[in-house]
Amino acid sequence: MKKIQDTDYKICSNCVMDTSAPLITFDKNGKCEYCTNFYNNILPNWKTDRIGMDSLMKIVNRIKEEGKDKDYDCLMGISGGVDSSYMAYLVKKKLGLRPLIFHIDAGWNSQQAVNNIEKIIEKLNLDLHTEVINWEEMKDLQAAFFKAQVCHIDTPQDHAFVAALYNFAAKHGFKYILNGGNISSECVREPLEWHYHASDLRQIKDIHDKFGTIPLKTFPFANIFKYRFYYKYIKKIKVIQPLNYIPFEKEKVIQFLESEFGWQRYPQKHYESRFTRFYEGYWMPTKFGYDIRRAHYSSLILTNQMNRSEALEKIKTPSIDSVTAKSDFEYVATKLGFSLEEFQTIFKGPNKSYRDYKNYMFLIDIGVKIMRMLGLERKIIK
Repeated sequence: MKKIQDTDYKICSNCVMDTSAPLITFDKNGKCEYCTNFYNNILPNWKTDRIGMDSLMKIVNRIKEEGKDKDYDCLMGISGGVDSSYMAYLVKKKLGLRPLIFHIDAGWNSQQAVNNIEKIIEKLNLDLHTEVINWEEMKDLQAAFFKAQVCHIDTPQDHAFVAALYNFAAKHGFKYILNGGNISSECVREPLEWHYHASDLRQIKDIHDKFGTIPLKTFPFANIFKYRFYYKYIKKIKVIQPLNYIPFEKEKVIQFLESEFGWQRYPQKHYESRFTRFYEGYWMPTKFGYDIRRAHYSSLILTNQMNRSEALEKIKTPSIDSVTAKSDFEYVATKLGFSLEEFQTIFKGPNKSYRDYKNYMFLIDIGVKIMRMLGLERKIIK
């Protein structure tokens, strides 16, 4: 693991974010900017009491009214993870909506995730649409990101998941997409050096142009401007995050899913994908020195679901053991068409950043500033 010099190292006095997050700042009391952002910008606007439920029900009633003559009144993605699994229950049983459940098979689902999705779908009597990404194209793009030596190697999957969902919604006339994103477990967002914008199509195409080997003829694409402007203002697609309006405590939700559906928990957030387990559990912390659990645990600390001492203790132990890491290393290398020697060479190669490839970061910054000036977007989450 890349080590930060001891003299330069600093950790937040309130959460567990530290100087492995580039450019992180601390106040005079040692509290990091992520905590300050939460207390100043997020918490005052986050209502999960009666106010939140009333706001949610207004949205729900509008969805029902606009979708009353349709087979489905909304579209909802599912991964088999905690958030989307519980949201399916909430949407169907508690809110009385009629969602079409949408799943992307990018070739990396764990059997546990497949089983969890099946249990949710069957018990709730929901309709599931699964879109399968062309494996040769997915493999080529993922291999290109490894060769590019960037940290954000999960971008091909992330981009495909969101682009396919939006493209499907636009094609089939869905006006509401329900999203499992939530402040409760995600209020501390990963720094850009850890996880660059998966919607930056310029970067994706530049990396593929440099390191890819086949044309991406069917891969689902949609750039950030298409999401922010065309789909939002022309196609009138609205994204709703129901979990932000209700009390949502991760451990209680997991216990409920286990009891109600026979759902099986994962060792860490996002581990429903074998690729993401390898990326977040081994490649990212070992090659780059970024432990994404710091963001996950800090979110739980800020929302009073974990105490700091517990998080610090957990961080001491790798998120996947050495046997699993070795097995995953061999599995990912083989599945992507690398020999173990090639994959080791990439692993030991020079680390690079999103800044080393073409990107739209300057336009994204300008767009966000304009949206905020016009009052079309409010900063809630960093």
